[in-house]
Amino acid sequence: MFGIGIPELLIILVIILIIFGVGKLPEIGSALGKGIKNFKKSVSDQSDASNPPAKKEEDK
Repeated sequence: MFGIGIPELLIILVIILIIFGVGKLPEIGSALGKGIKNFKKSVSDQSDASNPPAKKEEDK
C-alpha cells in the first residue's frame, strides 16, 4: 500500500495526536468520512449524467 508500513502509520498517527489532540479526532474522522462520501456521490452522479440509459424498444 504505497510503500507505507505499520511503523510509518504509527508515526503518522502519533504526529496527528500531538497536533490535534484526542478530543478533535472524532470530529476530524467524521468530516473526512462525509467528504469522501460526497466525493463518491458526485463522481457517481457525473458518470450517470455522461452515460444516459439506453432507450427501450417500447419507447421508440
